[in-house]
Amino acid sequence: MAEALKAMYNREFLRRFGEKVHAAYDAFDMEGFVKAAMDESWEGLELKARMRRITETLRTYLPIRYKAALDVLFAIDVSCIGFPYLFFPDFVAAYGQEEEHWDLSMKALERFTQRSSSEFAIRPFLLSDPERVMNQMMIWSQHSNEHVRRLASEGSRPRLPWGASLPMFKRDPTPVIPILEQLKADPSLYVRKSVANNLNDIAKDHPSVVLETVRRWSGVSLHTDWILRQGCRTLIRKADPEVMELFGYAKTTDLVTSASLSVLPSKLAIGESCELQYELSTRESEDPVHIRVEYGIDFVKARGQTSRKLFLLFDRTVSGGKRLTGTRTHNWSNLTTRRHYPGEHRITLLVNGREVAYAGLMLYSFA
Repeated sequence: MAEALKAMYNREFLRRFGEKVHAAYDAFDMEGFVKAAMDESWEGLELKARMRRITETLRTYLPIRYKAALDVLFAIDVSCIGFPYLFFPDFVAAYGQEEEHWDLSMKALERFTQRSSSEFAIRPFLLSDPERVMNQMMIWSQHSNEHVRRLASEGSRPRLPWGASLPMFKRDPTPVIPILEQLKADPSLYVRKSVANNLNDIAKDHPSVVLETVRRWSGVSLHTDWILRQGCRTLIRKADPEVMELFGYAKTTDLVTSASLSVLPSKLAIGESCELQYELSTRESEDPVHIRVEYGIDFVKARGQTSRKLFLLFDRTVSGGKRLTGTRTHNWSNLTTRRHYPGEHRITLLVNGREVAYAGLMLYSFA
């Protein structure tokens, strides 16, 4: 993903951006800026490194005073919208952490996040002075703009992908909860997704905190119930007994009366696909039952050990005594996030976290 995205930072992009800067700041040397950014090391830089290179080069070609440099960026940010312009808040993170700049930097991050995102840039400030920044985050959580409200949640996620982790919140997420409380019924789906992701981060280190939050928030609103379910997805995948009960999943004892799983073909090469065929029957019951059906693959790793990944087949309420069948095609091509290795792979059918059937597949190297 990062390999493809880094290509957006090219000579044409930098020239167009340089023109915008020059229109607001006459002294800006467009050619010098592009040349300095795209020096001999440019091609070897990945996405985040290219972003930071742009940030650092801007520092050289914008006014030396931090406030004056921000004034130039403020003059053009209305036309600099989206992911490519993450270097606007990155400029704040790199050069605005001194005490004398703190208020201006918070104003800048609030402004820039509305057109790009300051979720990564706020984190160095959090690591430096978490209490002060979380007070600011609480103010942002009540902002009229959904992007600013989202920053309060996304910026405080303990395990934000691509972002610096927040070890103090991994140890103790207590300071984060009041922010999420403020946003637990937010009208914006964009914000609610962030709240759910934050809860899911917390669940990886402190499941009891999230379970207690589920008990308090459950039934507050449909929006909140959606957040809770999404925020507990890791615990649900792990079939944590307490969370399964809280979300109304049927107890696994005698739930499934029969089950089978087959893999066709059972031998194939990396890059090919197989078809999984499953069948299961639930016990007779007057009441419907809520079940989550997944298949898990114990992937063989480079050194021969295995690591399981789960794939959802369906999650729904069914009537008792139901016979359920289905097929799913699984592709064994290598991905940027997962490489395949030859060997015997165990594939398991799970109902509410309990294994009910399994089959084997032999994976070979490329033909």
